[in-house]
Amino acid sequence: IQACMNTHHDVDTSESPIVFINSYPNQESSLVEICLMHPLDVVKTRFQVQRSVTDPQSYKSLRDSFQVIFRTEGLFGFYKGIIPPILAETPKRAVKFSTFELYKKFLGYMSLSPGLTFPIAGLGSGLTEAVVVNPFEVVKVGLQVNRNMFTEQPSTFAYARQIIKKEGWGFQGLNKGFTATLGRHGIFNMTYFGFYYNVKDNIPSSKDPTLEFLRKFGIGFVSGTVGSVFNIPFDVAKSRIQGPQPVPGEIKYRGCFKTMETVYREEGILALYKGLLPKVMRLGPGGGVMLLVYEYTYAWLQENW
Repeated sequence: IQACMNTHHDVDTSESPIVFINSYPNQESSLVEICLMHPLDVVKTRFQVQRSVTDPQSYKSLRDSFQVIFRTEGLFGFYKGIIPPILAETPKRAVKFSTFELYKKFLGYMSLSPGLTFPIAGLGSGLTEAVVVNPFEVVKVGLQVNRNMFTEQPSTFAYARQIIKKEGWGFQGLNKGFTATLGRHGIFNMTYFGFYYNVKDNIPSSKDPTLEFLRKFGIGFVSGTVGSVFNIPFDVAKSRIQGPQPVPGEIKYRGCFKTMETVYREEGILALYKGLLPKVMRLGPGGGVMLLVYEYTYAWLQENW
């Protein structure tokens, strides 16, 4: 599936065994990436759901958040909610790249320019991906914002059962925040794929292995960073909808754009960018790593298979 990101866009990968083989190394890299970067995701979510810096439980800075979480929740506090993204990673990546290739092929019949084809195909892949990951995101966010000790909070599957029993499977239960998730993944993939493919061919490759490594990583890093900046208002709205409400039993945040409006009116425009720093610290390098793993694994497989 990762062959969808082949740099030679005119190559038909549908009959190549590399399409299937190449997914396995990337899944291993994805697992490593999740384990290394999940603490930043926990911190990002905590920042996004906090509403006032005057709250004694609010984090004052990125450093303060790490110190407080480690002191009050222990090391495992940084890994709350890690099971849902691990479980979702394989179907998520499969959907992301396979649908991107399908949409790209379909758009090819419409004679669109590459400048439009890649971001539109990315948007479609992100919207499709969101359908798969949203239930996992609901469980993940609920576990991440729980400030009890790791051993005191329910397990991933027990928490999922609680949501289903209390709120059901629908848009008030295991699929709440669905519109915000659509926006988050749609905007990110649109920017990520659009930026990567349109910029990559305009930056000359280098025969020096080190410079070529840096070129590829840099493009992926910037792609992930730009995607994070553009989609974070949807991410904040998603965290507010899927996280705890200010008054228990009373739903304040409902609907993606309504939530954005409420946050903007009560907390200002910068509140829609809460958690941007840890998000960029995670998805910037993550975007670079993903593309590097693909590029070098695919090249090795082409040479040896």
